[in-house]
Amino acid sequence: MSVISTGSVAIRPEHVGPTRKNTYVWLFSSRHWTPPLPINVYVIEHRHGLVLFDTGQDRASVTDPDYFPGGLNGKVYSRLARFEVPADETLTAGLQRLGHQTDDVSTAVISHLHQDHIGGLPHLGHSEIVVSRNEWDSLHKSLPEARGLMPRHIDLPGLNWNQVSFEELGPDAVGPFTRGHDLYGDGSLLLLPTPGHTAGSLSLLVRRPRRAPLLMVGDLTYDDNLLKEGHMPGVGSKRQMRTAIDMVNQLRQHLPGLVILPAHDPGAAARLEAAHHGVAAR
Repeated sequence: MSVISTGSVAIRPEHVGPTRKNTYVWLFSSRHWTPPLPINVYVIEHRHGLVLFDTGQDRASVTDPDYFPGGLNGKVYSRLARFEVPADETLTAGLQRLGHQTDDVSTAVISHLHQDHIGGLPHLGHSEIVVSRNEWDSLHKSLPEARGLMPRHIDLPGLNWNQVSFEELGPDAVGPFTRGHDLYGDGSLLLLPTPGHTAGSLSLLVRRPRRAPLLMVGDLTYDDNLLKEGHMPGVGSKRQMRTAIDMVNQLRQHLPGLVILPAHDPGAAARLEAAHHGVAAR
């Protein structure tokens, strides 16, 4: 298990949360940015093949002036985030440093369809791309760009999409999660529904023999310490996020030593490294 970062993103402090302000109020009034945060892609060397959780940010987003929409939607995107993606911090470059090629990726699990999670899709024509059915359905509802989804960068020709639904886990339920999707049918990689940031956001539970379990949570939080304290970020459905955050924190009690790995948490890489060595990291 490894992590690579496809550049960095600065967002508004209210985006990280917690905040009581309405999203559009802080979006157009905030004058501050966070320090650069990583755009993490998690790489799993599994016996069934190389698996990615998320695919990062496309470098074209900082080199192609037409990458983002124009008009009011474009203004929202520019207020929401600032990206830096150096040429040596793309998905392709990061995989190469680990000794892999993009053609080696058998499966890419997408936490949700915002642009900083789908940037590597143009390079994954040989892979199965897994997304929740709810997330996929949201892509095809009205005004996707106003909801942060850009279909022209997602629904690309030649990609092998697999839209999964969550089944009742029965006796294989994990803590509060009674529904999920077992990616390979062996219990090692379990997709869990954690909607809130988007309607179909999902997390990936990795269970490894004699090692701490790992939970990749996408953008359910931007800081595991905030998640642990029950704080919500500033973007998404507060009702759904509250439920998902509570369930993840209950899962910590069910799985002692559980390591939480958000997509943009600056401490995630160190926690993953510590988990490899069997030590606790803050």
